[in-house]
Amino acid sequence: LIHPKQVGPCNTVFTPRPEDVAWSRKIIEAHTAAAARGEGVVVVDGKLIENLHVESARRVVSMAEAIAAMAAGQV
Repeated sequence: LIHPKQVGPCNTVFTPRPEDVAWSRKIIEAHTAAAARGEGVVVVDGKLIENLHVESARRVVSMAEAIAAMAAGQV
């Protein structure tokens, strides 16, 4: 971004949808539980979830949390 006025519109465009954040949290939780049982993969809602999906999910959650914190004036 070059100008501060671009931050708001960019955050609006790039903020993950609530359902995507919820799905991401769901697969992170399921994979974490599977890993605690010594399993490397887990099936969530009929979909195979592996490390690469969890990494992507963590990015989605992180982005949503960062944008929410900025919007709340915490950053």
